[in-house]
Amino acid sequence: MVAHAEDAWFRRFHAAPEARERLVCLPHAGGSASFYFPVSRALAPDVEVLAVQYPGRQDRRHEPFLTTIDAMADAVAELLGDKTDRPLALFGHSMGAMVAYEVARRLESAGGSVDTLFVSGRRAPSRQRDESVHTRTDEGVLDELRRLSGTEMDLLGDEDVVRMILPVVRNDYRAVETYRHVPGTPLAAPVVAFTGTDDPVASVAEVRSWADHTAAGFELVTLQGGHFFLTRHQDVILRYLADRLVDKGRVHV
Repeated sequence: MVAHAEDAWFRRFHAAPEARERLVCLPHAGGSASFYFPVSRALAPDVEVLAVQYPGRQDRRHEPFLTTIDAMADAVAELLGDKTDRPLALFGHSMGAMVAYEVARRLESAGGSVDTLFVSGRRAPSRQRDESVHTRTDEGVLDELRRLSGTEMDLLGDEDVVRMILPVVRNDYRAVETYRHVPGTPLAAPVVAFTGTDDPVASVAEVRSWADHTAAGFELVTLQGGHFFLTRHQDVILRYLADRLVDKGRVHV
């Protein structure tokens, strides 16, 4: 049962049996595990990359959605709880950053540890905005996707694709927009936050507030671009991950 659940939730795109570190990557709203294929390709075999596949999309499209950040975090944390054979790091973009943070909290509360929490394109959990994209019409949700440039514009013109992705996107926005941070003990793990200079949903000041959520070190990495700045600066982020996760020079990206 557990093995089956693990196979459903995690994608290993490249074998890394001798990896010295494990990096779990959590996708953004509407995203899927395949978004992190380039990360796995770049860091293997020195880092084992596990990309999370949420229910309700791609090969899990017939499974019911998880409708809250807490439910997503509960599922991932439970599966990671027994993975103590190597240091564990977490990387999440946008919604994935929220899930990764809550996963880290759960693992630490259970006596586990997280080597580093990498967050991208998301303001700190304590920095709340009043948002309601998930209550908009279909066209309103699509307008938000266009604003963030998270989906190729030609795909949005394909009615079949739009019909397929809208329920996923709406569900994930509902999870993000109904999340409320519960204050607690700061993380023992250091936090590294990546942000775009022109991200409309996460200002640099809001991202800097991640420093309030860790008792260890905090680093802010600011790059030019909007919400999906990481696609433009993929090489920079991959080099940064490589330097942070393994001995310098052992991973070539």
